[in-house]
Amino acid sequence: MRVQSSATGSSSIAVSTSPADPGGAVPASQRLGTLQAALGVVAFSLTFPATAWGLQGFGPWSLVAVRSVLAAAMAGTCLLALRVRLPERRHWAGLAVVAAGVVLGFPMLTTLALQTSTTSHAAVVVGLLPLTTALFSALRMGIRPSRTFWAAALAGAAAVLTFTVAQSGGALTAADGYLFAALVVCAAGYTEGGRLARVMPGWQVIGWALVFCLPLTVPAAVVALSYEPVVWNVHGVLGVLWVAAGSQFLGLVVWYRGMAAVGIPKASQLQLAQPLLTLVWSVLLLGEHLSAAAPLTAAAVLVCIAVTQRSRS
Repeated sequence: MRVQSSATGSSSIAVSTSPADPGGAVPASQRLGTLQAALGVVAFSLTFPATAWGLQGFGPWSLVAVRSVLAAAMAGTCLLALRVRLPERRHWAGLAVVAAGVVLGFPMLTTLALQTSTTSHAAVVVGLLPLTTALFSALRMGIRPSRTFWAAALAGAAAVLTFTVAQSGGALTAADGYLFAALVVCAAGYTEGGRLARVMPGWQVIGWALVFCLPLTVPAAVVALSYEPVVWNVHGVLGVLWVAAGSQFLGLVVWYRGMAAVGIPKASQLQLAQPLLTLVWSVLLLGEHLSAAAPLTAAAVLVCIAVTQRSRS
């Protein structure tokens, strides 16, 4: 694996197909990529609690539109300051998929779901995201993970689903339709973003996706704010600021860089820990309660993540 310098002075990570060294040492670039992907997971794990906070002050349509505009303002400022050129036209279709999946689709669908669903129930679907992302990457990029990889991924997903369904009482809600649709569009956006992050810096992938959505999100924010009353409170403001800066921009920057470094299937398996992290934040920030099964599930998930990280594609 090697690091190439981009025209803007940033570094992009080119993925080599050469095998790991005989001694079994993990290259520093792969360790960095794993760390970046993990930081992205931590940022994403706060999305549902922050969205629940944001809904205390904003309507669902206002929340999604405002978060996208704020994130685009951050991204656009960075792109202008560094004088980054427009991406090549051949990448526009991929950026449109990223925009539709992670800028518009996933935030809107999950926000609508969280109006009637708890964060722990929503985490059920998030637990399926690593498998869905791996499936999309296999179809889109011809990646064929090993049987060991799939077995560990399925085991981890089963552990997460069992735990989160138990946390929500085992009942399905009307919000599941939104959540399953969000799962599909997010996996597509992650896959395409991970592919693009191999040819351009990850922050530019999400940055351009956000900026390209401004012709839609700015009018949407104006209309939504005119129809949905805003209640100014600390939770509402902190919630919208986090989902804009942490979830929508900075989290995706490190996430796409991590996927480019270690590969989409392996990076996606780190998200097996996301539902458990979300439940922890839900206890600390929203006052929800966890069962005694949490430590056992966490241990099982960590084992599955370790197996998927060591398995060969």
